[in-house]
Amino acid sequence: MLMRTHTETQVLDTVIVGGGAAGLSAALVLGRARRSVAVIDSGTPRNAPAAHMHGFLSRDGMAPGELLTVGRSELQTYGVEFTQDDVIDISWRGIEPGFVLELSGGTTLTARTVLVATGLRDSLPEIPGIQELWGQSVLHCPYCHAYEISDQPIGVLGGDVREMSLHQALLLRQWSSDVTFFPHHISLTPEERRRLAARGVEVVDGQVTGVTSEHGELKAIELDNGQLVPRSALFVAPRLVPNDGALSQLGCHVGTNGFVTVDPSGATSVPGIWGAGNVVDPRAQVIGAAAAGSTAAIAINGYLVEQDVESALLTTAPEVDFSATVEQRVCEMNGGSALHGF
Repeated sequence: MLMRTHTETQVLDTVIVGGGAAGLSAALVLGRARRSVAVIDSGTPRNAPAAHMHGFLSRDGMAPGELLTVGRSELQTYGVEFTQDDVIDISWRGIEPGFVLELSGGTTLTARTVLVATGLRDSLPEIPGIQELWGQSVLHCPYCHAYEISDQPIGVLGGDVREMSLHQALLLRQWSSDVTFFPHHISLTPEERRRLAARGVEVVDGQVTGVTSEHGELKAIELDNGQLVPRSALFVAPRLVPNDGALSQLGCHVGTNGFVTVDPSGATSVPGIWGAGNVVDPRAQVIGAAAAGSTAAIAINGYLVEQDVESALLTTAPEVDFSATVEQRVCEMNGGSALHGF
């Protein structure tokens, strides 16, 4: 989809890499600020497998794809460009304006600032059937999906992210009295078992070898001893991998959690580069990502205003204070002493 044709010689105020909630929200704010903006998106959103999204005021229950369609339509009003493509390289030119972006389709864009909002990907456990049911009855976020399966048999799989798996098990008891935790590769301590029991969560030991389903819906969890435990949904804590190649190649600082660090406005350690949404914040839900995009856009516009002012100062001749000049000449004519009051 292309909203407006751009020229490769045009210098854009901002290029936004990623057209999800964060990227589109930023584009909306910058478009309304009358900035020249291009959004480049690969067309593969993380939440595409989900039928609905939740927790977004006024959009609760909307299909994720519909939110993006509505958002792109709104951007047309403000002349924002939208291109479905992949950014394969971002480089710093060393002079103003700073950044050159190469797209897989052969287009090259030049921009004064860049916002990266490319999200993350979920690295799922290699258990047969998990991938096929992902986003339907194999789930990750209780706040996104648990209400719809309230009071049903829920399972929680122990995964690589140990703390999150245990947190999920305790948390999901909020929505159902029938929650089973499958430690899988996790070796539980006696204290952890006591906490789960106190919360009313059953623990079923053994290795999970697969899941059974019917018509795309989860039916049971398979264990290595042949046991089948009926469940309507299974929550997993995948390893979250940021799609931050663009930020990494620019040398942005990465924190101990493996994600690029940003300040409260979304600014990275590289001047002119911002990050928003899941690419820098693994905990951000759709509404949070949208808010982060808006915050980053306001900061970007302020940064551009400062650049505009500095550029104007360099190209504007200094004003002459004529009153001071006249007084100086009178002073010189009177032997170095200015006469007043005559």
